[in-house]
Amino acid sequence: MRAMIMAAGVGSRLMPLTKTVPKPMVPIVNVPVMEYCVKLLKKHGIYNIIANTHYLPSKITDYFQDGKKFGVNMTYSYERELLGTAGGVKNNSWFLDETFCIVSGDALTNIDLTEMYKFHKEKNALATLALKPVEDVTQYGVVVTDEEQCIKAFQEKPKKEEALSNLVNTGIYIFEPEIFSYIPEGFYDFGKQLFPKLVEMEERIFGFFTDDYWCDVGSLNVYKQANWDVL
Repeated sequence: MRAMIMAAGVGSRLMPLTKTVPKPMVPIVNVPVMEYCVKLLKKHGIYNIIANTHYLPSKITDYFQDGKKFGVNMTYSYERELLGTAGGVKNNSWFLDETFCIVSGDALTNIDLTEMYKFHKEKNALATLALKPVEDVTQYGVVVTDEEQCIKAFQEKPKKEEALSNLVNTGIYIFEPEIFSYIPEGFYDFGKQLFPKLVEMEERIFGFFTDDYWCDVGSLNVYKQANWDVL
């Protein structure tokens, strides 16, 4: 399995931390959050990794270089204009030519990617999304599944009383290369465009339930909590 780290984010909600470094390079206990992602991938036997960059790209490429000092092989793609989550992945279809994993370069997690991969293959899935139960769903994309864990609907940041599930999208995915035939060229988004389209077409899109640690380091309050969690 290959992997792509989504590392093109600016991180405006983390200002002033992101004034001089891109969001994936913000330190969690003196280690860039993206380094935790690289180590997680290596732990699960994923050594060939590509990362998309946009804002202050040299901060990422100079730090990780070819990946050898981290025990992996790192490649990069620069987006002069942002292509969106799905568009950024489509842009690297030449590299992602086998079953591949997507992780967010600004998320801290210890998710069991090996178990997620097994689930993906057992379900013969086109796409598998890692889903985590949370108490407050109002800040997340909520996902509704059936008893087979097949995804049936999405809700974007619903009110608590309107939420149909407590499972949220973590931004961690496993895809088959076949997915590229569903993504047009140019800007395209996973959550707003691709996933709803797959559900509408009744494609093989499944949710992998996880209780492992996951933290989307998207605001200063969450950033402070993530540092405490690592400590």
